[in-house]
Amino acid sequence: MDATIVPDVQKHYPVLLKEIISVISPQHGGTFIDCTFGQGGYSKKILDFKNTSVIAIDRDKESEKIANQFKENFENRFIFKNIKFSQLNNLKLKNENIRGIIFDLGYSYTQIKDPQKGLSFEADGKLNMQLGLNSYSAEDAINKLDENELERIFKFFGDEKEGKYIARNIIKERLKNKIDTKGLVEIIDKSKKRKNFKVHNATKVFQALRIFVNKEISELILGLINATKVLKKGGVLGVVTFHSLEDKIVKYFLKSLSKNKSISRYSPLIKQADTLFNLIQKKPIIPSDEEVRENPSSRSAKFRYAIKKTDFYNFDTDIEDQFRNYIEIENYGKKL
Repeated sequence: MDATIVPDVQKHYPVLLKEIISVISPQHGGTFIDCTFGQGGYSKKILDFKNTSVIAIDRDKESEKIANQFKENFENRFIFKNIKFSQLNNLKLKNENIRGIIFDLGYSYTQIKDPQKGLSFEADGKLNMQLGLNSYSAEDAINKLDENELERIFKFFGDEKEGKYIARNIIKERLKNKIDTKGLVEIIDKSKKRKNFKVHNATKVFQALRIFVNKEISELILGLINATKVLKKGGVLGVVTFHSLEDKIVKYFLKSLSKNKSISRYSPLIKQADTLFNLIQKKPIIPSDEEVRENPSSRSAKFRYAIKKTDFYNFDTDIEDQFRNYIEIENYGKKL
């Protein structure tokens, strides 16, 4: 039975859903890759259209519970893989007509409130922040990296202007006690000279640690590269971002492959387009006032997309060089 009803998940809002569906046009059929399956919001809407199928991926093992419901309801039209963005090229696709690939780089309410994940500065216990398929935790980073490394993580991944003082105080405190979530929040509070009553003092440091622990920069970059390789001609690559660094990476990638000569110099001697993407609009799509009222966490969302102009697989991109500094900071994790 090919049912179209999957149990609703409480407090789950797929961001910019109407806009994304309008762009990827699943009414025309084809296979779509949902790179951040999560609670299944995008996958469910795509599968509501006949002649569609979804390959969903998510690094969070917990997503498999919801994916199993989809497998029962959509049978041969849904596949789930517990992998990371960087492993997109391991899907072993054959002749699938990949019409759209979507990334939603946000986090679900369920993930944020899960005490085992430790994503929230309101949680108690160990510093974790691992979203799945990780090599180390935030606890490892806080208790083992040196002062300069911690400062750079806070500065470049969290835009924390007082990262130097926070890092210094972390080093002092960990000589006496192993630092947990509550302890880190207390250190940040004591270290911040200027208090921001609109944003919690720990917000930027926790964001920075989450990015570092999950290698979100290199994962996004490799995900974009591998997604572009498997996308078919006329297919859409779309990404929803929630902070400026993510958006900067996505903007650069899509713009550079639609503006500069990007077809590989090793391409066969047949007529090819000089650029890989057609960038329909330069400015990102943002949530409507109505959506922000219904789901306040969507207020920082930006959706960018481009359409692939050729089936060509190999292409030249300098995105890793452009963001080399961030990748080098992520590489501090090799010593943990």
